Amino acid sequence: MRNPTEILKTLSEKSKDKSYRFQRLYRNLYNPDFYLLAYKNISKNQGSMTAGTDRKTIDGMSMDRINDIIAKLRDHSYQPNPARREYIAKKNSTKMRPLGIPSADDKLVQEVVRMILESIWEGNFSNNSHGFRPKRSCHTALKHIDINFKGAKWFIEGDIKACFDCFDHHVLISALRKRIDDEYFIALIWKFLKAGYMEQWNYHCTYSGTPQGSGVSPILANIYLDMLDEYIEEYKATFDTGVSKNRKINPDYLKQQGDYFKACKNGGFSSKELKEMRWKYLKTPYYSALDSGFKRIQYCRYADDFIIGVIGSKKDAEQIKEDIRIFLAEKLKLTLSETKTKITHTSKFARFLGYDITVSRSQSVKRDKNGVLKREFNGRIMLYVPKEKWVGKLLEYRTMKIVRDKKGKEIWKPLHRGRLINLPDISIISRYNAEIRGMYNYYCMANNVSVLNKFGYIMEYSMYKTFAGKYRTTMGKVIDKYKKNDVFTVPYDTKSGRKYCEFHHSGFRRRKQTTLDIDTTPAYRQYERPNQLALRLHTGRCELCNCQGKKIIMHHVRTLKELNGNFEWEQIMMKKRRKSIAVCKDCFDYICRMK
Repeated sequence: MRNPTEILKTLSEKSKDKSYRFQRLYRNLYNPDFYLLAYKNISKNQGSMTAGTDRKTIDGMSMDRINDIIAKLRDHSYQPNPARREYIAKKNSTKMRPLGIPSADDKLVQEVVRMILESIWEGNFSNNSHGFRPKRSCHTALKHIDINFKGAKWFIEGDIKACFDCFDHHVLISALRKRIDDEYFIALIWKFLKAGYMEQWNYHCTYSGTPQGSGVSPILANIYLDMLDEYIEEYKATFDTGVSKNRKINPDYLKQQGDYFKACKNGGFSSKELKEMRWKYLKTPYYSALDSGFKRIQYCRYADDFIIGVIGSKKDAEQIKEDIRIFLAEKLKLTLSETKTKITHTSKFARFLGYDITVSRSQSVKRDKNGVLKREFNGRIMLYVPKEKWVGKLLEYRTMKIVRDKKGKEIWKPLHRGRLINLPDISIISRYNAEIRGMYNYYCMANNVSVLNKFGYIMEYSMYKTFAGKYRTTMGKVIDKYKKNDVFTVPYDTKSGRKYCEFHHSGFRRRKQTTLDIDTTPAYRQYERPNQLALRLHTGRCELCNCQGKKIIMHHVRTLKELNGNFEWEQIMMKKRRKSIAVCKDCFDYICRMK
């Protein structure tokens, strides 16, 4: 059998030819090494220890189990189990989001399929797409907007209604067939799409959509919505008109600038009058706002949310929105949400990926390298942290309550967190640090990121109150005990000696990124590292009883924290800092009995 990395590399290289159709993909599912690579990938996630409808997890993984899957795929008797339907709460909403949890064996097969599809499509996806893609994130999407949306007059905030639940299976399969000429592989995708789900132990068929939570769902969603990306690129080619160097200059700007230079040349004006004339023309827009000969659109998508920046009239923006609505309805069988899809003037805020986005109208001037005064900041994209986001987090964590005085003024009062009081000191401060870092790391690109100092202040005093409640003392005494060199510090002991954990005190500075530097390394390169799980399966040595030459089974735990060291295998896992142990069948059966 060929090395999976070599196969993925070949697929990736051939995918550069957009007319090439891939054949004989299904035979790769007979390769045990592919499943070992998939096993390595999914074992990193805690979700791999969540049972599906067959009540199995990756615990108990072995070569026999992999070979059983391959045998079913060979005789085409393989049938995915229905996903276990669970619901998770949406943020800041009473609505619940459906989540499908596949069985462990299905996760393994789906991961193999995902790697194959990723190698074929990833290199050809639009640069405007940033969701569910390697080396891309919300931050790359926001930086894309920061660089490309300068000077926009209108924002179109796009949202597709119940996107993942409404994907038309026939449209998706048609998109797959454009690059894949292997009906066995296509039939396997059909099986995943039609597997259905179990809710309250009642079976439900799936007639549309891809199950949120399955390993293959993100890549299928990107393949589906890539058709929207292609449509926007074609639309942009016909919409964009005019050349930047020939763009119409505002007549008022030319007149006022001419008046100023004439006044400077002819004299007769005081320095104050000349300064006023200069500021008057500098504050006048350079380009004509009603230049119908120059139009531009820019587009950015993250999963099912997208935003479009328009240089043009509001009528142009309304027409773009309508054309996209028609395309989604007729070609992709999707519905554009009327309530969430808005047209916003760029002097106001548009919401995208949790950021408020606007275009600066700053009149501040700066001399360029030639010494000419220019409004360098006018027309730039500005990213802001919405106040309700960080205030909402404080309320969600229950670190603050808002009361009003007699005049109706809000007063924010930090609160202790009763749920943390019984935790060790290091766990309390680590929890606060993790929550602060999480908020800061996401909003570090915002121009007003410094507002998170208020967030940090409330979190800090909430922590003081939590420690005071834990030791039944006052905040002042807690601060005196733990603050060293003006930094709240908690000591903790490790095997290598005493260490100290400091509360976040590095501030909230904006992290600037001047270019959109996306790592374009092919996806298959990440799989070239040695697969330690596969090596441990193949050695034939039990890590518990040290017997040699027996078939090995992998025992997994969700986290090391759940181990208490009462058994020998737990002590081995804790010592090696591993969430898995390779054991023989006798030892595995013993572990299962003792659990």
